[in-house]
Amino acid sequence: MEIPTVRPRRLRRTPALRGLVAETSLAPRQLVLPLFVREDADRPRPIGSMPGVVQHTMDSLRAACTEAAELGLGGVMLFGIPATKDATGSGALDEAGVLNRAIAAAKGEVGDATTVMSDLCLDEFTDHGHCGVLDADGAVDNDATLAIYADMARAHAAAGVDLVGPSGMMDGQVAVIREALDAQGGTDVGILAYSAKYASAFYGPFREAVDSSLTGNRRGYQQDAGNAREGVREALLDVAQGADIVMVKPALAYLDVVRRVRDAVDVPVAAYNISGEYAMVEAAAARGWIDREAAILETLTSIRRAGADVVLTYWAAEAARLLRA
Repeated sequence: MEIPTVRPRRLRRTPALRGLVAETSLAPRQLVLPLFVREDADRPRPIGSMPGVVQHTMDSLRAACTEAAELGLGGVMLFGIPATKDATGSGALDEAGVLNRAIAAAKGEVGDATTVMSDLCLDEFTDHGHCGVLDADGAVDNDATLAIYADMARAHAAAGVDLVGPSGMMDGQVAVIREALDAQGGTDVGILAYSAKYASAFYGPFREAVDSSLTGNRRGYQQDAGNAREGVREALLDVAQGADIVMVKPALAYLDVVRRVRDAVDVPVAAYNISGEYAMVEAAAARGWIDREAAILETLTSIRRAGADVVLTYWAAEAARLLRA
């Protein structure tokens, strides 16, 4: 029998050796925690399809932001759930609206200790559940929606946000938002663009989380699952329009797109480990089919390995604690 002379196992022998030669790192600073805040909540409300995730009150939101800062997370992404909705999503522009108040509360609580980000979209605020306003034929009106996004960006900036996250997949949204921010002195507010956002079957739990009222679907503006080159094209367009960070969403079913985008752009790349991905692991772990904590860290490491500099994940706080341990 021929004895091997090349022995890669030498570098796997101890935890210290494995750490020494690890190709991919995972650290709390690379993780962003999405947080939902509900306008009419008097206590945190559990989300049935997302065990461990809640719709926050303003007070519990502040506590979650403080914990995020203490754990060294890179940031929090805020989503607002209004008590009432209408056809134009007017609550998104209201200075006293839930999301604008949440931004101010989070910034007031943590200052610059962690990055406060906001979802800049209308779907939580419209009674039809779409990401923009509708035209006479019931289709999403791209350009009319852009004007509202500009106002929404100005409102978030006034509330103190660090990064706005336009997620509606409207053509030209980054350029319009950048112009609106710069015109009112918001040059320091960055844009984390949802550049390659796919029409996915894995968004189901999120729709419960935000009490979505969606009628129909979003395939007319979100990307088709079979298109990778289109994701890169969208990211390049957003960079050209002024995006500071570009994002791929979802993450796990689109790791190839994460890698292609990472190779194509010269700005940081984020990926969103979305609700359905979270729910699948939680459901399997609840049945004893997988090692939950190991699966969490393996999942997040795979997204980093694909090329994501930043990972949005509902496990951010728990992962940070696991990494410390």
